[in-house]
Amino acid sequence: MSSTRVIELQQSFRELDRLTQQLTGPGTWSKPSVMPMDAYRDGDAYVIAFDLPGVAVDAIDIDVERNMLTVKAERRPNAKSDQIQRELTERPLGVFSRQIMLADTLGAKYIDADCEAGVLTLRIPIAERTKPRKIAISGAGDRKQISG
Repeated sequence: MSSTRVIELQQSFRELDRLTQQLTGPGTWSKPSVMPMDAYRDGDAYVIAFDLPGVAVDAIDIDVERNMLTVKAERRPNAKSDQIQRELTERPLGVFSRQIMLADTLGAKYIDADCEAGVLTLRIPIAERTKPRKIAISGAGDRKQISG
């Protein structure tokens, strides 16, 4: 496929995304849009990173109830003047949300949150009782007989 055709396809998909956003409208508190995320294990912690470019830290809400983690964020218009006449608006505004069921093996009471460069990063420690551990094996002279 030629590079020109690839560019045309990319532009078509952008137009489709833009149309979909216009039809569905921005996310609201009762019907938020989904925010992209990555989740991975890093040593003794589980890490979840959410893309939230242009979202102020005070517009992010993180809750944990039992094992349900809920992250909500609102991207507000940055125009401070009534004189602004928008020519193109592609960046979605509104409310974004994600709910994640946390495993019992995670220390949900000890979540650490950090927001830098438009990425909200949550670090959730893995509970001590669930970490893998080595089992010592005794030698032949130390055997105990197990009766059944």
